[in-house]
Amino acid sequence: MFTCHLDEDVFEVIKKGIKTVEVRVNDEKRRKMKVGDEIIFLKRPLEEEKIVTKIVELKTYNNFDELVKYYDIKELYLEDYTKEEFVQLLGRFYSREEQEKYGVVAIRFEKVI
Repeated sequence: MFTCHLDEDVFEVIKKGIKTVEVRVNDEKRRKMKVGDEIIFLKRPLEEEKIVTKIVELKTYNNFDELVKYYDIKELYLEDYTKEEFVQLLGRFYSREEQEKYGVVAIRFEKVI
């Protein structure tokens, strides 16, 4: 089981069933994920509300620029963002060096609870 901490706006689009793909750098933690594993999304800041999901697909890419070409922005983040803005936002969390070192992963999930 894995946990993922999300801001309220992103948490809510998962809750509504709109966002179905989480993206991360494919570091050591993410490389342990397998189809069928559970991810618990926790709503910041209190982390009292949660959504339990199951991984249904894992796809790896070289970097986020490549990854976003294959998905609708609604699946990845908030629909009022462009793919370019989303990639810039991800750059605040993951450096270009990290992306090149580990690659990135798209984690498709479906809600369990």
